[in-house]
Amino acid sequence: MKVTFKLETFEGPLDLLLHLIDKAEVDIYNIPIKEITDQYLEVLDGMQELELEVTSEFLVMAATLLAIKSKMLLPKPPVELMPDDMDWLDGEDGFDPRDELVQKLIEYRKYKDIADHLREKEAERSLIYTREAVDLTPYVHQAPSNPVEGLDLADLLLAFRKALKKQISRNRVAMIQRDEISVKDRITQVVEILQEAGGKLLFSRLLSPENTREEIVVTFLALLELMKMKTVVCYQHKLFEDIVIQAREEGCWDAVAQIEVDY
Repeated sequence: MKVTFKLETFEGPLDLLLHLIDKAEVDIYNIPIKEITDQYLEVLDGMQELELEVTSEFLVMAATLLAIKSKMLLPKPPVELMPDDMDWLDGEDGFDPRDELVQKLIEYRKYKDIADHLREKEAERSLIYTREAVDLTPYVHQAPSNPVEGLDLADLLLAFRKALKKQISRNRVAMIQRDEISVKDRITQVVEILQEAGGKLLFSRLLSPENTREEIVVTFLALLELMKMKTVVCYQHKLFEDIVIQAREEGCWDAVAQIEVDY
């Protein structure tokens, strides 16, 4: 009967032996050395028929299997005649010639399983796309600055006392009497200030931060009335600069005294 082998790629003789043992479904601790050796030699013959390169390590393993097979086939001498240095015998009273090979196979299988596991992890990792590192500094949470950093309890107490004093002063009630001024009176005041200034002055000199809203309005009305009477002329040297007020004639002040306004 002709047997056909499907040859695979093996990493070494131990890899081939493990393949044969797994295929035969036998216990690695009790290898049927005769059957495994015959299958191993048939695989080597198939490789040579296909003109595949057979490395020396495969041939060394074949020789090792044949040696173990021959030792297993030798008859056991009587127990009473067995010398102490005969370590090649099988059985309870001697060493199994397969022990060394079994230990090598177990060790090789352990590292092979680890290599297969790492290969699977590598395949899984190759399916993951990793984005290049980016600068995440703009997204880092910035702790807000402490507005009272560097202050102690005494500073806070002093600030609290100042706040209380301001609150007390706000609650005070005072009667304020408003001094009303007419447009006519304000015209007279503007003329007097203009005469003291030599007939020319800036509009900002007519007002001060202490003037109320009513006083500012009355001042504008008085100035407009003087311009209407053609007593003064107003102009600016440049845009948004202070307004210059200048008297037209020296004898025009007498007419101002005779002015009559309704407001």
